[in-house]
Amino acid sequence: MENLSIYFLLFIIYSFLGWIMEITVCSIEEKKLVDRGFLIGPICPIYGCGAVIITLALTSYKDNWIIVFCLAVILCGILEYFTSWVMEKLFHARWWDYSNYKFNINGRICLETMIPFGLLGLAIIYILNPFFYNLLNKIPENIVTIISIILLVVLIVDIILSFNVISKVTKAVKNVSKENRKDNTNEITEKVKEILRKTWRGNRLIEAFPKFSTIKETVEKVKKAANDTAQKVIKNKK
Repeated sequence: MENLSIYFLLFIIYSFLGWIMEITVCSIEEKKLVDRGFLIGPICPIYGCGAVIITLALTSYKDNWIIVFCLAVILCGILEYFTSWVMEKLFHARWWDYSNYKFNINGRICLETMIPFGLLGLAIIYILNPFFYNLLNKIPENIVTIISIILLVVLIVDIILSFNVISKVTKAVKNVSKENRKDNTNEITEKVKEILRKTWRGNRLIEAFPKFSTIKETVEKVKKAANDTAQKVIKNKK
């Protein structure tokens, strides 16, 4: 139980650090404060998962930093690709898209982001893990367990609420398409965003993922379907 608690706390710590990094980078790019992250809480789970995977898989290779770097790139690349694929299947959404970057694979991963993964892998194995292990080992085992259980409950509630918000995207688009069959893409997009803003935390997600492709791509499909339906109706009337 101790090891599981330690790994879980490492997951939370690295998820929080990943959230900080995302906010910093994206805020600089957008030139405004951007609260990134799929979940309500200040964490980005993909970073926590990546860090734990690196810890479990690469600690035994710490005598060779080249192997650690290369495997970190591969493992994190697989994780990012798989995460993108799963979330797209769940929500019919592309949360990030590297299609405009060189050396990308289906827009899900690209060389420009994978190299930093290798550097982060080195930092985790040689700098961060020793520090956090030393810190967590100073905390009594029962306290570590209690903290882990509390954070796990909070995380589960967060995931349920966040999934509920995102699942409203498809429903919102369907509702708009029924009411506004002749609206153009931009008008439908704004109506969908308006509906999302009325949902708890919907506006925060829109701001966090301004290029969230579900809205744009889905309304394009809605518009096309509406136009096709209109054409059929016209032909039938003739």
